[in-house]
Amino acid sequence: MKNSKVLETQSEKHSDVERIKRESNYLRGTLTETLDEPISSGIPDDDNRLMKFHGSYLQDDRDLRIERQRQKLEPAYQFMIRVRAPGGIATPEQYLAMDELAHKYGNGTLRLTSRQAFQLYGILKWNMKSIMKEINDTLLTTLGACGDVNRNVMCNPNPYQSDIHSEVYEWTAKLSEHLSPKTKAYHEIWLDGKKMIDNKKQDEVEPIYGTVYLPRKFKIGVAVPPSNDVDVYSQDIGFIAIIEDGKLAGFNVAAGGGMGMTHGDTDTYPQLARVIGFCKPNQLLDVAEKLVTIQRDFGNRSIRKYARFKYTIDARGLDWLIDELHRRLGWELEKERPYHFEHNGDRYGWVKGSNGKWHLTIFIQNGRIKDTDDYPLMTGLREIATVHTGDFRLTPNQNLIIGNVAPESKEMIDELIQKYNISDGKNNSALRRNSMACVAFPTCGLAMAESERYLPSLLEKLERLLEEAGLREEEITIRMSGCPNGCSRPALAEIGFIGKAPGKYNLYLGGSFKGERLSKLYKESIGEQEILEALKPIFDDYAKTKNDNERFGDFVIRKGYVQEVLNGMDFHH
Repeated sequence: MKNSKVLETQSEKHSDVERIKRESNYLRGTLTETLDEPISSGIPDDDNRLMKFHGSYLQDDRDLRIERQRQKLEPAYQFMIRVRAPGGIATPEQYLAMDELAHKYGNGTLRLTSRQAFQLYGILKWNMKSIMKEINDTLLTTLGACGDVNRNVMCNPNPYQSDIHSEVYEWTAKLSEHLSPKTKAYHEIWLDGKKMIDNKKQDEVEPIYGTVYLPRKFKIGVAVPPSNDVDVYSQDIGFIAIIEDGKLAGFNVAAGGGMGMTHGDTDTYPQLARVIGFCKPNQLLDVAEKLVTIQRDFGNRSIRKYARFKYTIDARGLDWLIDELHRRLGWELEKERPYHFEHNGDRYGWVKGSNGKWHLTIFIQNGRIKDTDDYPLMTGLREIATVHTGDFRLTPNQNLIIGNVAPESKEMIDELIQKYNISDGKNNSALRRNSMACVAFPTCGLAMAESERYLPSLLEKLERLLEEAGLREEEITIRMSGCPNGCSRPALAEIGFIGKAPGKYNLYLGGSFKGERLSKLYKESIGEQEILEALKPIFDDYAKTKNDNERFGDFVIRKGYVQEVLNGMDFHH
């Protein structure tokens, strides 16, 4: 099956973003001059496009937008900075640095993203060079955290099989480094690197990306079955670790996933990556690079909403992709090997790894780390980081693992957990433990509806409905996104909400608890009361007529509430 409506070539007139990249001199643009400009706290559109490659977005506080317009003031501009942490691994020292920078330059909060990165908010233009340098001093980076390049490479944190996780993580880190942009612009702009004389005449080459980089963002995730917490089928490239006789044999390769779409355009849709074969560990970098170059050479550079890898593949077919990949590799992938996923959520509490060390997964609602009057979470985690000698692992579900705790240190960590009443999820409902929301208002410029600020209160009402039905401890994945870009991956949830307008959401049902199936539109553009009225009878029906061990997403398909969707091209139909 092909999507013939989506443009297939790079021959038509390119979008203006392509011009910006082409003229940027490998992502330099006029960023140095713009950052020194004292009149506005914002930056021009061209430089804002380039800023994304450096790991930052210009935003404004949308809660203040109308009032500032009334006062004839420019928007309350600020920057969000995204810090890459391949596989979500950070040292205690790096975690403490993120905490310090959030208070020194930002709004005093940290956010753990659904791609295992840190995000800091509220950074003023005048502080951008300082904070970027201090981030790099920690040996973390923001380069390539956003923009038309490969983003942060995700990896299952897997505290159970410590030896396997270590090996898979090493390949994740190598892959992240291999696909990082090679331009020297980052060091010149942010780290006071020596600027080359007449850069345009230098033979500076991006060996993988070329002068105009990729047509759109590119995402890679590495899963270790039975956990699919990275939502491997949502990735442009997904690698599924194959463990045989307790050792890493290699990776199944999946390609062409992606969550974003555009409301009202049925030629855009979320899509599942499809498994195309198997490679050995030492072939991983070669396979990833060649798939990236296919997207570089064939992706749509005219209309950005059609520019993701999923559309490049769907316009030509999976056989074309496999043939083109094999041609570029000079060898062929092996046949895919068996694997099995059980869930795409986090397993909370203490677990002992195969290396004899302990790992504690704690629940961070929607990934936001902050102090409130009744919950000093940020202070508690800071104290833990001060004494912890292992690592911190950001999970793909916006939670945090205090990893590699030595047996003799476990009691000390536990005492701090209890002192600050930090949640390991036990006191939360199963629904809340499996929830996720994007940021949306007030900082995201794309948000159409609330998400992070609204989902917790909606969950309270849904929890009451589930409790009335006797389902409080029934695990159901629920996700909310303030716009159809789908950063919280709602199209894979058993219950998904995608914002249409303030207070209005599309309700989707039927995703898989394992993350292997897309959801389907059930109700369009509805408010809270309609949401509750729509879900209550389904919850009641589920409680009364579900089969043994039947998941909610499977149930709504079996009972005919929605149809099963295994291919994004069927998402709207």
